[in-house]
Amino acid sequence: AEGSEGDSARVAEVLEAMHGKPAIYHCVSRVVNRKFVLGAKEKEHFVKLMRLYERFSQVRILTFCVMSNHFHLLVEIPEGPEDRGASWSDEEFLAHLETLYTGKKLAEIRLQLENLRKQEANAAAEAFRQGYFDRMWDLSAFMKTLKQRFTQWFNRVHGRRGVLWDGRFKSELVEDGHATRTVAAYIDLNPVRAEMVADPKDYRWSGYGEAVGGKASAREGLRLVVFEQLLGLMSQEVAAQEVASWREVVRRYRVVLFADGKRDARRRERGRGGISARRVERVLSEGGKLGEGEMLRCRVRYFVDGLVLGRAGFVEQVYALSREYFGAARTSGSRKMRMTTSPLCTMRD
Repeated sequence: AEGSEGDSARVAEVLEAMHGKPAIYHCVSRVVNRKFVLGAKEKEHFVKLMRLYERFSQVRILTFCVMSNHFHLLVEIPEGPEDRGASWSDEEFLAHLETLYTGKKLAEIRLQLENLRKQEANAAAEAFRQGYFDRMWDLSAFMKTLKQRFTQWFNRVHGRRGVLWDGRFKSELVEDGHATRTVAAYIDLNPVRAEMVADPKDYRWSGYGEAVGGKASAREGLRLVVFEQLLGLMSQEVAAQEVASWREVVRRYRVVLFADGKRDARRRERGRGGISARRVERVLSEGGKLGEGEMLRCRVRYFVDGLVLGRAGFVEQVYALSREYFGAARTSGSRKMRMTTSPLCTMRD
């Protein structure tokens, strides 16, 4: 809900998320010899793995961009608990592993841990658990796992062997506030600079593109980027109120992208694209708001599986016919299109 009650809850969530501020890193890794081998299928799988290991590793992707021969991540790394997970119960530990493992593998881990406990080999059990905890709350472990798992998948799909990435990833520690906002915009503008799209929202494999398309995890990342930007201008409480509404977040961030992405002669000489001055002026004069057609195109791109699009009554009719596919907590099918005055609604499974 975007009402006062929902906004109050969002303010509390943002402030809670900023308690014990994590370190922020800009990470880059390139394909060997900078070959353009990452197509749509590869980019899609990379993002899938990235989100999977993001949840397991307890890190947060603020924004990202997967290009044809490299990727950028802006990632928060929390300090992690002082005991590095030792206080977790076995059930908490196994429940967290469900973010990464299912079926036979998870059953094997559970059985091995239970056997160690039955034998009262608690030191061995803790060492076994620590092997997993060592992969959490850690930038190097997160990046190593992500790159290794993607390489394994890529080699299997393409029938190849050997390394895919050009050495260790590069990273820089980014100061919070304005620096975080600047790096985030740089990352989301990559496809525009490469002249792959004219508008950064039209690039599917980026944080901004995902956020405009409705992905909750991408939206939360950009919410914190904008929050960081505002902290230099106002108090935490006021900044949290400003980013409570996603409509305000995307408006502010879009203004940032178009201001930073303006095309200039120097970039053109270096073979780098940008956004035309006329379009930048139009977007800034509109305060960063997206038109209905632009928003609709972005949302459709992400909701192709099982998509229903129409007025509320039509969507509710289809929902009633497919009620068994939804959980008991679901009370309606239609969802309003956000950030637009469109009367159209969507349904997603």
